[in-house]
Amino acid sequence: MFAIDLGGGAELRPLEPWQATEFLAHMDRARETVDPWIPWAGVSTDLTTATATLQRYADKQAHDTGRLLGIWLDGTLVGGTMFVDFDTRFGTCEVGCWLEPAGTGRGLITKAVALLIDWAIVQRGIYRVQWHCRPDNTASSNVARRLGMSVDGVLRGDFIHKGVRYDTEVWSLIAPDWTPLS
Repeated sequence: MFAIDLGGGAELRPLEPWQATEFLAHMDRARETVDPWIPWAGVSTDLTTATATLQRYADKQAHDTGRLLGIWLDGTLVGGTMFVDFDTRFGTCEVGCWLEPAGTGRGLITKAVALLIDWAIVQRGIYRVQWHCRPDNTASSNVARRLGMSVDGVLRGDFIHKGVRYDTEVWSLIAPDWTPLS
């Protein structure tokens, strides 16, 4: 398998169904802080559901419609990033991320997502990259801003989480705005 050095003892690597036990332990540590922002965090609560979450992304990767990568810090899974959607036919994708408290404040998400965006645009020919977050998720909005994204707008009442309806802020960048990493 491959690993990309993110610096400071952190690596970006594939996160696959065979790692469900490690993923579940991570979700157990991260659930309280991740669940409000990532829909599957609250449903990955045992080995069966954790495996199902990872399998869903493995299936997306096999169909070239998404993928999931984990972020390990000093050998411990602390977060990750993903292509929620990936559509080469239309040249669009949506990136997302999550991070448990042990990994915050190191720029890991910004570095990891920049690598995904760069790969999508430079290698795969994606034209438009989207980032969705709740307007009250300032950490997520700040990452989008650091990546050079612009706010496209707000989808009012877009989704329900634990019986409460929330808005979704949509950020994006297009290929001509991206400066390749290498």
